[in-house]
Amino acid sequence: MPTVRPERETPAQGATAGKGALSKRRNIQKAKLMDFTSTVIIPLLIGSVGIFGLFGLLQRMRMRAYLQDAVVVITGATSGLGKECAKAFHIAGSKLVLCGRNSERLQDLVRELSAMTNHPKNVHKPYTVVFDLADTNTVLNAAEEILKHLGHVDILINNAGISYRGTILDTGVDVDKKVMETNYFGPVAFTKALLPSMIKRRQGHIVAISSVQGKISIPFRSAYAASKHATQAFFDCLRAEVEQFEIDVTVVSPGYIQTNLSLNAITADGSQYGVMDKNTLEGQTASEVAQVVLYAVGQKKKEVLVAGLMPSLAVYLRTLVPKLFFTFMASRARKERKAKAS
Repeated sequence: MPTVRPERETPAQGATAGKGALSKRRNIQKAKLMDFTSTVIIPLLIGSVGIFGLFGLLQRMRMRAYLQDAVVVITGATSGLGKECAKAFHIAGSKLVLCGRNSERLQDLVRELSAMTNHPKNVHKPYTVVFDLADTNTVLNAAEEILKHLGHVDILINNAGISYRGTILDTGVDVDKKVMETNYFGPVAFTKALLPSMIKRRQGHIVAISSVQGKISIPFRSAYAASKHATQAFFDCLRAEVEQFEIDVTVVSPGYIQTNLSLNAITADGSQYGVMDKNTLEGQTASEVAQVVLYAVGQKKKEVLVAGLMPSLAVYLRTLVPKLFFTFMASRARKERKAKAS
């Protein structure tokens, strides 16, 4: 009988079989991965999203409860950031105390707020107080009037301020004093006048609207930057000292905002600058920054930097690589001086 020999597997057939086995293993692994994804990862992601969503909802509810019916005092309320903060806190249901130097403009703002249609929960008519932060006596009288009329203050927003443009060499000390009176001594006096009542209640929130220039200094802004550096230091100290009384302190440091701050700035001789800076025109809107302030207060943030990429980088550069920062500022001074001379 002829011998039957088993067929030998050719190299091609072996390769095909190997590929088939490999493909089968891959399919099994893929099926396991898909099963793991559908049974573990996807439910975990959905659960995480749900938890974060619930956390966000609870934060918003807590924020609304914190701001609803709270007595909120805002200085410099008739224009710019102060006016937008008044709108934001009014919509949030707060009892507003609007402070400024011009009675007619304050009343205009009251009428504007009363005419708003998107604040059904707010039935509080804003109260107005006229005084000048640069006059310490009127500051103290204003604080006394507020406490007499409303009994207490829940949130104080120190917003009013004045800007400055000029060289140090040409600026008289009287101009430095004027800027410091409005930007530093005024808010400090107002805060100190209202602080004892907060301590007595063991409840209160103090907000300082500072500036990126409270952290870094740029050329031809010496008086303004100095006042904001002083503001930053004072309220940092205050935060530490009143923590034992359960009083919160928030410092908000905006960059450029589209307001009339540069138009109303004073110059080296005390006259009005009257120029809208390019950086100011390209800055954030006052409404956008007001929403940041509202959120920072509602979440009881200790400090918030509200600035674009370059100013924010400059803050860190000043700390981490000061020599490079100083070089940039010297270069900026040369460019500005050359631009003014041309």
